[in-house]
Amino acid sequence: MVAYGIYFGAANSIQQIAADAARTAIAGLNQTERQTLVASFLANNAGGYPFVDASKLTYQANDSTADGSQFVVSISYDARNLPIWNLFPGIAMPGTTIKRQSTIRVGGI
Repeated sequence: MVAYGIYFGAANSIQQIAADAARTAIAGLNQTERQTLVASFLANNAGGYPFVDASKLTYQANDSTADGSQFVVSISYDARNLPIWNLFPGIAMPGTTIKRQSTIRVGGI
């Protein structure tokens, strides 16, 4: 339970980072400005989320190719350094990479 609790905590933090970065990006006037806002948000805030080492994050932030009125922030986190992998040898564990994304509408209604 402890191992999965830590993992789920980290996964929740990664989802929250993606959502917070997307909300920050909405202030940008174009894709380039939104990408800059996301990069700044992650550099200044990602390390403050539980179970997250900001140096293990990678991200993509782009206008959606399927719907140009949407902006998508995708976060990938290398979770190999979480203190769970050797707690209980033999127990089935999730993957070592956590991937989450958040989408936000660009502009008005």
